Amino acid sequence: MGTRSYRWPLSAWIMGLSGLTCLLFGLALLLGIGTGLHPLLGSSGAGLAIVVSGVALVGSAGFPLVIARLTAQEEAGADEAQ
Repeated sequence: MGTRSYRWPLSAWIMGLSGLTCLLFGLALLLGIGTGLHPLLGSSGAGLAIVVSGVALVGSAGFPLVIARLTAQEEAGADEAQ
């Protein structure tokens, strides 16, 4: 039972790249880089909130991937049944 190759959905790319951007920016804020940009970005809570948002976005990017993989498996199963 082989699986067909599937393309990564655009929504997975958008959420994944946004999540990685949030993670990098949040880590930079936790290191104290944001203090010169704006007073609110100087607190550790701001960096932590953006890191948590990044993790949530990267995790959410997995859902479209799972759906695409299941669809590819279903199509492969339908092709084998014929």
